[in-house]
Amino acid sequence: MSAAPLEIEDLVAGYGRVSVLNGLSMKAGPDGNVGLFGPNGHGKTTLLRTVSGLVRPRAGRIRFFGEDITPLSPRAIVERGLIHVPQGNRLFPDLSIAECLALGAWTKRARAGEKENRERAAAIFPRLAERWRQPVRTLSGGERQMVSIATGLMGAPRLLLLDEPTLGLSPKLKEELAAAVRAISEAGVPLIVVDEDVELLLGLASHLFLINHGAVGAEIRPGETIGHDAIMAMYFGH
Repeated sequence: MSAAPLEIEDLVAGYGRVSVLNGLSMKAGPDGNVGLFGPNGHGKTTLLRTVSGLVRPRAGRIRFFGEDITPLSPRAIVERGLIHVPQGNRLFPDLSIAECLALGAWTKRARAGEKENRERAAAIFPRLAERWRQPVRTLSGGERQMVSIATGLMGAPRLLLLDEPTLGLSPKLKEELAAAVRAISEAGVPLIVVDEDVELLLGLASHLFLINHGAVGAEIRPGETIGHDAIMAMYFGH
């Protein structure tokens, strides 16, 4: 039996003296995409930052396809194909779309498939393909988010982490981006997606975790259904 893309055991992490993750454990990927939701400030972004090596864990273990990556640097983690697209489309504004995507293919394993990954990004985001040479600073917020995700695809992900990809977007752009994320999944890339829109997550992921006070507060397993009232009860404890 093959290892799950991501296994997290008793993870503790935070900033300074403050712990944000408090013994969090979860397994992601063997049964499809994973969605993470929950109140703001309860550890979703910190979890992704810890998994990708940007925050050093104080305790616990992280396995990526069976390999213990807990002590690895962010660079080494990216080289293994675990790609994190953070919230806020943190791009170089004066670079063109094409230049941003080229930066995403900096690892040896990504460079080997750079042409194919660029073609895949162009097919998923045709709006970007029409303007490869346009500077990122001239794009709309939704278009910049597309560039962020396309740059992540250029890293040849074996697992793609998306932190609030639809944050601040109009309903129309949110639907367009959600369709693009589904296309990425259908192309065979497993996903872990953080978003406050649980309805959107239910359309992208088969396995959902509520992150509450730095731990898994509830779990919606593949095949289970959940209504709006149950979601509100998870958020507010009623």
